Amino acid sequence: MKLVEPIIAFQSELEQIRRDLHAHPELCYEEQRTADVVAARLTEWGIPIARGLGLTGVVGIIKNGSSNRAIGLRADMDALPMHEVNSFPHASRHAGKMHACGHDGHTAMLLGAAHHLAANRNFDGTVYLIFQPAEEGGGGARRMMDDGLFEQFPMEAVYGMHNWPGLAEGSFGVVAGPMMASSNEFRVVVKGKGSHAAQPHKGVDPVMVAVQIAQSWQTIVSREKNPLDTAVLSITQIHAGSATNVIPDEAVLIGTVRTFSTGVLDLIERRMEEIAKHTAAGFNAGIEFVFKRNYPPLVNHPEQTVFAIEAMRAVAGADRVDSNVEPTMGAEDFAFMLQAKPGCYVFIGNGEGDHRAGGHGLGPCQLHNASYDFNDRLLPIGASYWVRLAEMSLPVR
Repeated sequence: MKLVEPIIAFQSELEQIRRDLHAHPELCYEEQRTADVVAARLTEWGIPIARGLGLTGVVGIIKNGSSNRAIGLRADMDALPMHEVNSFPHASRHAGKMHACGHDGHTAMLLGAAHHLAANRNFDGTVYLIFQPAEEGGGGARRMMDDGLFEQFPMEAVYGMHNWPGLAEGSFGVVAGPMMASSNEFRVVVKGKGSHAAQPHKGVDPVMVAVQIAQSWQTIVSREKNPLDTAVLSITQIHAGSATNVIPDEAVLIGTVRTFSTGVLDLIERRMEEIAKHTAAGFNAGIEFVFKRNYPPLVNHPEQTVFAIEAMRAVAGADRVDSNVEPTMGAEDFAFMLQAKPGCYVFIGNGEGDHRAGGHGLGPCQLHNASYDFNDRLLPIGASYWVRLAEMSLPVR
């Protein structure tokens, strides 16, 4: 490891910040206290800030030299609506809210980089520090963009980072091209005709129609798309009926679709609707079809990925950087930023969970698990990566 020495000296302060944020989690678009903490620290370190983009977003601006070049570094701030089972001192103090995805650590790592960059300024240009709200389903990246993020703060590239449990502690992983999937959800209501269950011929059974639709949909993935294109179509809920002797009027199917390309997504959405409508019509039933596209696929740009790999290797060493990490069907709204700007999103290994002190829950240290906790040993590593990325992107001439 070739960490930035002043950041190592600042590690205990970063740990205090991270654990304070963990103890006070805030859900999407409610990150007022978190934003206040970020804004106060940046101001204390002499970094100008802008607030209000994406409602609770914060942007720090560090300028140096005469170059008009600029890059953006992004961290997410929001927590999840789930109950934490950990009992260590920095566990959540707010029931039903938890930093179970490590956004507290992401915020602290970017603050660590901000502290060093402001004090040393070994770069020529502008580094924009983007503290984003509402990644967990709220589309905060798009909201900040809609509020003028890239117009007010013009940058040539933007970079993101997420901790990744199961990846060796302090190592990095990235892949050029698709790295995370699109996130989409559907809700289909089959409209039948209720009747007595002993007289099914007097009604139109929406349950049987829903079963036919559910089975037929799976052929889209197995028989209609190219086998080389990755996709997931998961029906996660079927709701119908209220009594054993009643055929209901309606049945509801709910679930998610994940793809790495918009073209595959277009095919799946179109065929899902066609199959649902024609199947229902064949049984004299009706259909209400709703398909919601939440986050697009996260696609890393080749040039910026190569550059990010160089920065990661400068920090962790070549043997601790996997430049062909396996993509995930999970989703990330940083994908919106990568649609608008060149850039790269990387994973930093959170380890297997052995960093957790006494008081952690019995569950694994996995993302979105009630026993999760961010690995504080990553704080100087992630912050060093941000610093090296900024200095290498904006070299002093």
